[in-house]
Amino acid sequence: MLKTMVYGVCGAVVVGAVLFGVYAWHPSIDEVSPVAEHNFTPEMVAKGKMLAAAGYCDTCHTPPGGAPYGGNYEMHTQFGSIYSSNITPDEETGIGRWSKAAFIRAMRSGVSRDGSHLFPAFPYEHFNKMTDEDITAIYAYIMTSVAPVKQVKKDNGIPFPLNIRWLQAGWKLLFADTQQFAYNPDKSKQFNRGAYLAEGIAHCGACHTPRNALGAEQYEKMYQGAAIDGWIAPSLTATSTSPIPWREQDFYEYLTTGNAPFHSSAAGPMAPVMHKGLTQLPDEDIHAISAYLADFNNNEASASAATHDVVQTALAAQHTQAPPRIDEGARLYATACQSCHYNSDQVVKGRPLLAISSSTNLDQPTNLINVVLDGIHNDQGIAGVVMPGFRDALSDEDISAIAAYLRQSAGKKPWPNLQQQVVDIRAQPRFAH
Repeated sequence: MLKTMVYGVCGAVVVGAVLFGVYAWHPSIDEVSPVAEHNFTPEMVAKGKMLAAAGYCDTCHTPPGGAPYGGNYEMHTQFGSIYSSNITPDEETGIGRWSKAAFIRAMRSGVSRDGSHLFPAFPYEHFNKMTDEDITAIYAYIMTSVAPVKQVKKDNGIPFPLNIRWLQAGWKLLFADTQQFAYNPDKSKQFNRGAYLAEGIAHCGACHTPRNALGAEQYEKMYQGAAIDGWIAPSLTATSTSPIPWREQDFYEYLTTGNAPFHSSAAGPMAPVMHKGLTQLPDEDIHAISAYLADFNNNEASASAATHDVVQTALAAQHTQAPPRIDEGARLYATACQSCHYNSDQVVKGRPLLAISSSTNLDQPTNLINVVLDGIHNDQGIAGVVMPGFRDALSDEDISAIAAYLRQSAGKKPWPNLQQQVVDIRAQPRFAH
């Protein structure tokens, strides 16, 4: 009896392994001759250029100071470093001999031309939402308009056995969203267009959706915020800790100017998303994304009605904080920050009122400390508005005092172990984008 059970278990394991092998295996797709420019219309190439920008392809496939799309941009994950691929049309080290079918398969299922599985740092779960026409347009742009770069991909820093590509099939089986985009008949055409863009090419959830211990997006918490590259991508939903809920007009202003006065400025990983990416889309597409994201808050009327009271309370609080002479945080804030952040009777664009800012109201001080340390550069936030960094001017104790003062002014519970968090954030690598 026991022997029969053992044989049965072993047989089931063998059958399971065979079935998994069948599921995991993908054939190699033959190489093709270099794609001639006349194979694609100028309109298709132009559309591909726009979509590639909206998908931040060059941001993730271009290392600091490197050639566009040449690969080897380092992505830091909890499992180790991953280097992006060379996706220029170079025939030896890039994708110059990839067919359209191979490109579409990689975008849809995360499988390379040679049949190997790609790591989910490549957001194929989102690109899978795109139409073949849109994916083909990106292919046309890359093959005809991107300069070939001869650059071999660096080896990833993923330890064994996580570096085994075949095992990625198991990850996909457990976690990957393989469903194509589904039109919601109960929503407007504008909403569905925004959903198609945000869930697909813009892959907003890749940064703004929390992940589980194995790095998979927790779809039941879509857009509820997550840590990314040493920053916090805040919640874009009704779970936001901001005192003023995100409204459609806030999303639109943020995505077109780099700043939402009642929330934050585009900094860190979000800066190239806004300045180099989404701004390349037509205005109606930005409106569509804004309408789609605002739907996750479901409070447009109440948000608009409450905004005035929240802002006025925050403006009034500027005059009732602890006197600078007896509060170290207030003194440092008055000396280093107040001249640029003070608002009299209304919030001025480019002059954030920090009591209602996203960074001050998050559960962690990460974003606020990052901005105090390194400022806002001219390629971040609003065009023409910059903020100096205080990395070399203020001590860890100084920055924690300012952060504590701002947190108190927002009426929030103090951040725990604040000074140690400043120490840790100061020491972390500064990611280039």
